[in-house]
Amino acid sequence: MIELIVKAILSYLLGSVVGSLLIGKLRGVDIRTMGSGNAGATNMLRTQGKAAALAVFVIDLGKGSVATGVLAPWAVPGIPPAPPGLHAWLPVVCGLAVILGHVYPLWYGFRGGKGVATFVGAVLGINAALGLVFVLAWLVVVILSGFVGLASMVGAAAVAAAIATQSSTLAKPLLAFGILAALLIVYTHRANLGRMLAGNESRAKRLWLLGFRRGPG
Repeated sequence: MIELIVKAILSYLLGSVVGSLLIGKLRGVDIRTMGSGNAGATNMLRTQGKAAALAVFVIDLGKGSVATGVLAPWAVPGIPPAPPGLHAWLPVVCGLAVILGHVYPLWYGFRGGKGVATFVGAVLGINAALGLVFVLAWLVVVILSGFVGLASMVGAAAVAAAIATQSSTLAKPLLAFGILAALLIVYTHRANLGRMLAGNESRAKRLWLLGFRRGPG
């Protein structure tokens, strides 16, 4: 149990290093006062350009991967390892903690981003194939709808659904992670949902990963 608590705290503190706020500080701006007000790579792209957005994405994705792929299996000196029944929950605890750190960062007044890139990084640290599930679902929804927020929510739900089809001994802990993380992503996008229902949510005019333009609307 001590191992879970220690690694949860470390993951949360790691998650509190928010890429957009760090890069923004270096540039002398607070991204939360610009554009959509979201402390994420998309808003950084719209307000600060591609290079800044890429740096933010790498930081936020990287800390998620480190939490689940490095911190979770790390044998912490001087701390007894968790019993076998709890050991499988280490990636779950670290993954959720790093996302919560991003959304509610200690270093930035508990006002962070929406956690999507960090979620994807955490997923990649657990199972790279699940990261591919997210990317494919995200691309399909963005291409069909133009709504980046909706694509992020559907991608997170797709990861949870993919985990549910697994039959390994780790399936139960991972399913808990998938469901809880998806619910958190939906919660952080509640404003996007409200704007979509009201009909005034902005659409992605360019799918920059593929480099072609969508039609009007």
